[in-house]
Amino acid sequence: MPPRKHIKVTYSTLGSPDPLLHEYYEEAVAAARANLGQTHMLYIDGQWTTAARTFTTHSPIDIGVVMGHFQDGDAGDIDRAVRAARAAFPAWRATPWPERVALLRRVAELISERLFDIAAVDSLEVGKNRLEALGDVEEAADFIRAYCDVMEAHGGFVKPQGRESDRHRNTSVLKPHGVWGVIAPFNFPVALAGGPSAAAILAGNTVVLKPAEDSPYSPTLLVQCFHDAGIPAGVINMVTGQKDAGRALVDHPGVDGFTFTGSYKVGQGPRPRPVLAEMGGKNPTIIGASADVAMAAEGVMRAAFGLTGQKCSACSRVLVHESIKDAFVAQLVALTQQIAIGDPTERNVWIGPVINRRAYENYQRFTDDLRAHGKIAFGGATLATHGYYVAPTVVTDLPDDHYLWRQEMFLPIVVVGTFTDFDAALARANDVDLGLTAGCYSNDPGEVRAFLETIEAGTIYVNRHTSATTGAWPGYQPFGGWKGSSTSSKGSGGPYYLQQYLREQSQTVVHHGAGEPLIEADEWRAEASE
Repeated sequence: MPPRKHIKVTYSTLGSPDPLLHEYYEEAVAAARANLGQTHMLYIDGQWTTAARTFTTHSPIDIGVVMGHFQDGDAGDIDRAVRAARAAFPAWRATPWPERVALLRRVAELISERLFDIAAVDSLEVGKNRLEALGDVEEAADFIRAYCDVMEAHGGFVKPQGRESDRHRNTSVLKPHGVWGVIAPFNFPVALAGGPSAAAILAGNTVVLKPAEDSPYSPTLLVQCFHDAGIPAGVINMVTGQKDAGRALVDHPGVDGFTFTGSYKVGQGPRPRPVLAEMGGKNPTIIGASADVAMAAEGVMRAAFGLTGQKCSACSRVLVHESIKDAFVAQLVALTQQIAIGDPTERNVWIGPVINRRAYENYQRFTDDLRAHGKIAFGGATLATHGYYVAPTVVTDLPDDHYLWRQEMFLPIVVVGTFTDFDAALARANDVDLGLTAGCYSNDPGEVRAFLETIEAGTIYVNRHTSATTGAWPGYQPFGGWKGSSTSSKGSGGPYYLQQYLREQSQTVVHHGAGEPLIEADEWRAEASE
């Protein structure tokens, strides 16, 4: 087969004019389906290896389809991986940062080269449509490129400081922590495994990656890219498994820091080590009386229901000025009625199933409650298929004190309420524990300024028709949360994220006597500007 042309896809892509995108993707899906059901390994110290047990995953598209058999890592496997990472750390830390950059850029190239093959597996194991899956994979590559750019722009984070005299050499140096644990979520199994792992590795740390138990296949293909790029043995390790593996990684005393993406309940709490935890959102969209109603309805629909609502950035609550509420709801319902639901590998399908039985049952429980206390304008039903399919749901007339105005559902459900005073709507939007993303539609400059100045969220959008609250991309929208949505104040893919995997050391060297200086001035300056 001739090499595939590279086709760029981001989360803002509404469609591709290039028919090769669909041709390549469909070829890759056919190949992936033909290779399902195989047994996959752990990756420890540069070797593919086994655990004592395996577990089996099924496709949420059709729960009768076996994705594969994966090693069910335990505390012993985690210990092996941490020990391998610890042993590899001194040499990797000593590797000059330009060499680390070159290796990571090669990883990004391989991910892009294998874009369609990894995305096909991503679709099958998560239930993503083709553009969502392709975006997940390409985002991983662009995270790596963005962090390499930051490392180069800062010259490896060696900064000369003020000097008391000609004898003094004062330097601020950012250095790695050691072994870094990465716990990835099911919904972005490539980007949110590859991005944090690459940042940690680029900074000079070594990594133990634990993929989500629902989606271990595409991270396995991701780790193969690190291996094939020549990342040294022990620098990245992967242990697949269920809850025991994740718990063992968190509890291991040999891990110096963590990146975790998941629920607030799991991610919060005191830690004696640095923890970068992204813990979800209850993301609002505020729609002023002057808004373009059609644009707002499309933006909310895409933000609420893309990836079947299983994004931490999904819009789950809308506050719309009462003067345009009926028109907005009518347009939102009309757009939602047009959504094609089914096997997401099919070209005309926009949303697939939810990830597992637990999510499927949560949907039924939430919609029963919403039906009892509010009005379901559309949806609220499960769909009779072989997978975990549910209808996207629009809810109105829910009492302001109902708990689902505040609790993250992680499902394709959006609740619509009204306001008359924009400042009051802002206060209500902020009155939750989480603060990840937020959207606003208004043509009133005062309202836009008030939103930008007042909203308590880390990633915000104004008048964005492609999505009200979702769709951040490395190098364009740094993605991170405030309040209970994150333990970090720096967004992934942005100019400050990489530094969180490093710690500052202030170095002062004073030369005394007539002998040779301990550090030559030219050497010091060269080291600082490498």
